[in-house]
Amino acid sequence: MPYLAHWTYDVAPLYNSYKSLTTLSVFFDKKATDIPIFLCKFATLNEKTTIFTTMRVLIVNTSERTGGAAIAANRLKDALNNSGVKTMMLVTDKETDDITVAALPHKWLLQWHFLWERWCIFLHLHFKRRHLFEIDIANSGSDITGTKEFQEADVIHLNWINQGMLSLKSIQKILQSGKPVVWTMHDMWPATGICHLTLGCRNFEQGCANCQYLPGGGGRNDVAAKVWRRKKKLLDKYSVAFVACSQWLANEARASALLRGQRVESIPNAIDTRVFHPQHKSDCRNHLHLPADKKLILFVSQRVTNVNKGMDYLIRACKKLVTEQPTLASDTAIVVMGGHAEEIADKFDLPVYPLGYINNPQLASQAYSACDVFVLPSLSENLPNTIMEAMACGLPCVGFNVGGIPEEIDHLQNGYVAHYQDSDDLERGIEWVLTSPDYALLSQNAVSKVTAHYSQQSVASQYIKLYNKVLDDSKRRI
Repeated sequence: MPYLAHWTYDVAPLYNSYKSLTTLSVFFDKKATDIPIFLCKFATLNEKTTIFTTMRVLIVNTSERTGGAAIAANRLKDALNNSGVKTMMLVTDKETDDITVAALPHKWLLQWHFLWERWCIFLHLHFKRRHLFEIDIANSGSDITGTKEFQEADVIHLNWINQGMLSLKSIQKILQSGKPVVWTMHDMWPATGICHLTLGCRNFEQGCANCQYLPGGGGRNDVAAKVWRRKKKLLDKYSVAFVACSQWLANEARASALLRGQRVESIPNAIDTRVFHPQHKSDCRNHLHLPADKKLILFVSQRVTNVNKGMDYLIRACKKLVTEQPTLASDTAIVVMGGHAEEIADKFDLPVYPLGYINNPQLASQAYSACDVFVLPSLSENLPNTIMEAMACGLPCVGFNVGGIPEEIDHLQNGYVAHYQDSDDLERGIEWVLTSPDYALLSQNAVSKVTAHYSQQSVASQYIKLYNKVLDDSKRRI
């Protein structure tokens, strides 16, 4: 079990004498501190008693459950708690009655922060909606340093904190508190001026300006340049431990001029293999009303019409499958899990079974187990939770060679990594999986990969080591 700190006494008190107490007063860094007795562990050696206290971590994320970052942050919270770290999650949008998740107060103020930032971005976009939710300027947000959850935490762990949750001023107050800060990057926003996806732009290596998301390509002193300078000033003054969920994103982060001199590590997202695991295919199909006699191709996205998720490439790949492999195609259908699934059903030459957006992990696990191959032709990705979930359920995966996808899919071992934006190669990958004589081995390899690299225990242990490092660094700076 991880421990934040310890105090050693010259005379060993009997543990029984503390059983009637609720707190224990100790001195640490020349300050008297009241420690709840239930957080203390006593170890006596050579007539000295050492008192340990458990580490407390606060995970900060805009949403509790909506979106890939929220899912990843929530899973990390559970993994840490299961590993003995007292972990809370602070959000603006609390969606469950989970007692380890706290919501920021004053919902009207949270809504104001969100709307004010969107309005300012709308102005910079010359009153056009295009890119309205693809950039963030962090000019409005909540001060979380006064919350009970913040004050009790030993480590502040930022995640996806955009769309009005935290402003740059909010982040500055967090850093000024002196508490060590870990920041998990779910996209490139912490390392750029205003964008989450760089789409081939390398300006962040020197300094953001002339932003492709702004009308006319922005300018030398556009809003991206201004936000960049504010971020640079902040990060030049304070230390933050950045974590990328993939090696690809870690390399991109290290290339950013914003993060020079900062710690950047790579730790993957965690998954609960007690929820996502192989289940009986026929039972799952029956429960979800899916055909029992077809090979099923699964596509998953929060919003399936999101251009970045590459639906058009899957449509073209399936058309090629119908043309070149008509026998296989006659026994194949598409399953779509995500919002707006019904809008794309008529674009396929294969039967389509829309499941809609599934927010229930157990039901999502059944959907993965019901299918034969998972396809994610995204144009830009970090380390997709969906591929991890599919593999945990024994589903071989096919995706483009981009971002962290090839770190998850071992080519021809548990799936197929297709050439980037190549729908013909995407079709070859789908066909290869569906007709593989070693399908059972592919499935077994997928499960083994997740167990070895993405289990709760594996990921939590890596974060605990990092927390201890930043705590030690913080103490040395005092």
